[in-house]
Amino acid sequence: MSELKTKERLPRSIQNKQVKVGKWIDSLKTSDVNQIWTELHRIVSSHPLVRASKRAGFLVEEGKHNAYTDLTQELFVALLSKDRFQHYLDTGMTDSEIEAEISQIELTNMLTAELRKRYPESYRLARRISTLIQSSPAFRRFDNIGNPEAHRRLADRLYGLAEWKDNKTRRDVQEMDERVKVVAFYGRDTRMVGCTGDAQIVISNPELEKLIIRVFKAVDSPVDVRSLRSFVMSRLPIMDIHLVPVGSGTDSDDDDRAPFEFTDQRDTPEEDLLRNEAEKAAADSVDSFLETLSHSVRGKTKQYDRIINVLWHCYLITNSGTQLEVAELLGVSDSLVSDYRKRIEINLQQLSFSGVNEARHFEKALKLKVKELITVEREEIAA
Repeated sequence: MSELKTKERLPRSIQNKQVKVGKWIDSLKTSDVNQIWTELHRIVSSHPLVRASKRAGFLVEEGKHNAYTDLTQELFVALLSKDRFQHYLDTGMTDSEIEAEISQIELTNMLTAELRKRYPESYRLARRISTLIQSSPAFRRFDNIGNPEAHRRLADRLYGLAEWKDNKTRRDVQEMDERVKVVAFYGRDTRMVGCTGDAQIVISNPELEKLIIRVFKAVDSPVDVRSLRSFVMSRLPIMDIHLVPVGSGTDSDDDDRAPFEFTDQRDTPEEDLLRNEAEKAAADSVDSFLETLSHSVRGKTKQYDRIINVLWHCYLITNSGTQLEVAELLGVSDSLVSDYRKRIEINLQQLSFSGVNEARHFEKALKLKVKELITVEREEIAA
């Protein structure tokens, strides 16, 4: 009975699909940790969403040659902490059912949660756009005309205005990308929402629906959902501030990096002054940010030194290696490094900058400050 219920929870396409599966039951019964880890690494390495995340740059910070290793370790810890391995044995699941649940449910949920954490506003707006085009009478689907039962992934479905004819001509993406640039850029709605009141609206649903309609009229063509979300969000002031490791150059040589700011000769003296003040304020906020990190570890010196080292090795330099290597370097457990990274990112998401220049100056000032703290700590240890 438990086996039947487990099958009903999994999509039918997953149940019927013939794929290579590991010997999960034997490995779990004998507590063969090495074999379990190897099977998890195989699933992670072959998962399409993991490969897409690596191509998109989501796994760069985990190391060039071991991009899947840390993710495998996180998956292993997650399954172990939720006691899923024992659950698989208790419910009598088969090898194929265990493989399908880990790959299609556990790992997918972990990657989705990571995406939501790294890009909260983009993720939230993408979901709102998808919901609106499916629920509003102003829009309708164009790829299932004559065959309402046709099944396609949401991202690949074609939508357009409800008033358009069924044979509406479709344009190529490059042409639509140029046409959408005539749509006015929206101002940011800074009202706070959410159960904790820590997220800004950015744009209300009625205004978002009007913006989608303007985008459709500008491109004058049915659009797949993936491209539509990109077009609409390109007209919105989305700010997903997230520190990532530097992509090139040494940890102290910023001159070789591609410039993020270009001098605009049309700026008035007043605009130039306002910009400089905003950038100085962003750099001055470094001390406040480090203070919040200290509060997150209750002001304890030893824990604060550790979280500063995690910030330096995991985010501000490129040659520190994987998370496991950082943990070994600092002489702490991998789970502790993961916990400190979560605290750093929670405090980071509370920052608010009006532009990329301010965020850039904050990053530079933070890098210098943390490097100074690391140097002082090393000198004290040497003394």
